[in-house]
Amino acid sequence: MPGLQHSVTIAAQPERVWAVVTDVERWPERIPTVDEVERLEPGPLAVGSRTRLKQPKLSEAIWTVTELTGGTSFTWVSRSPGLLITAGHVVEPDPAGARLTLTLKLSGPVAPLGWLMTRALTRRYVETEAASVKKAAED
Repeated sequence: MPGLQHSVTIAAQPERVWAVVTDVERWPERIPTVDEVERLEPGPLAVGSRTRLKQPKLSEAIWTVTELTGGTSFTWVSRSPGLLITAGHVVEPDPAGARLTLTLKLSGPVAPLGWLMTRALTRRYVETEAASVKKAAED
């Protein structure tokens, strides 16, 4: 299963990092790789909640939260024909403050081809997301 993992240490309390990570409606102003976000249900992120996400050079996607451990982690998935993308967001305590780990996995019949076509862009986007959360949480 193609994918990647990227971690960054953040000089902020885990609660602050979690607040930034889960405030997806503010991602467009904080993360340059996100153009538009629309929550499809009101309230905080919860299992089953959906978010429409538009990113440069990628098709618009609907992300559905499949797992959530409050204050610590959430996973969401996006589906398209022949492809399932799973993205994880984990916030853990660290001696310097917090550690954010982002993961992305592709599965399904077109995953190998999709990964081949988007690997460099995806890596850059995940690294930019982590750096942007770090900056927002430390400000």
